[in-house]
Amino acid sequence: MGKSTKISMAVIRRLPKYHRYLGELLENDIDRISSKELSERIGFTASQIRQDLNCFGDFGQQGYGYNVRELYNTIESILGLYKEYNTVIIGSGNLGQAVANYIKFEKLGFHLKGIFDKNPKLIGIKIRDIEIEDIDELPGFLGKTNIDIGIICVPKESAQEIANTLTKSGIKAIWNFAPVDLEIPDDVVVENVHLSESLMTLSYRLNEANLFKKEEE
Repeated sequence: MGKSTKISMAVIRRLPKYHRYLGELLENDIDRISSKELSERIGFTASQIRQDLNCFGDFGQQGYGYNVRELYNTIESILGLYKEYNTVIIGSGNLGQAVANYIKFEKLGFHLKGIFDKNPKLIGIKIRDIEIEDIDELPGFLGKTNIDIGIICVPKESAQEIANTLTKSGIKAIWNFAPVDLEIPDDVVVENVHLSESLMTLSYRLNEANLFKKEEE
């Protein structure tokens, strides 16, 4: 893993899929696999797989393929999954509760430390032994708790204010589920999960064939 050039986001977004499939191979006691065999399982071309992995170093041996355990561990290291991350969820409606209840996050090293909301009907309710607190208590909580990632699950009207509170408290990573583009400092990273945009992309793909068929007529 000795290459220092900036990696494209397209490559980075494929890494979790490699990690998932390699983990499944390990669960099935498969020790090695060729790029061709991995291609058939994962859906990327063998050439694409080799190019992606080559961004981070030299992997695999001709005639042998990839050592599954070694490649899995390397990708896990590249993704930073050897670390532990403390998270906080702001917004405990249906979406916030769904995120809080997804137990695989804990297995990956993402530990939920707090949940906040402004709805008095939700304050005091426990989700996985974590009590939902009043949003007004968030700044104080952030001041005394080491939080790495803020997870925003509030309506778009409130998202920027929450982002401001998080960044002012020194948080450097935000997972944003609100359908709005946040204005944040340059040293803060944001991963946006806009569900409606994803659904619209799916709608486009569903209708793509008809779109080009009309153009050809």
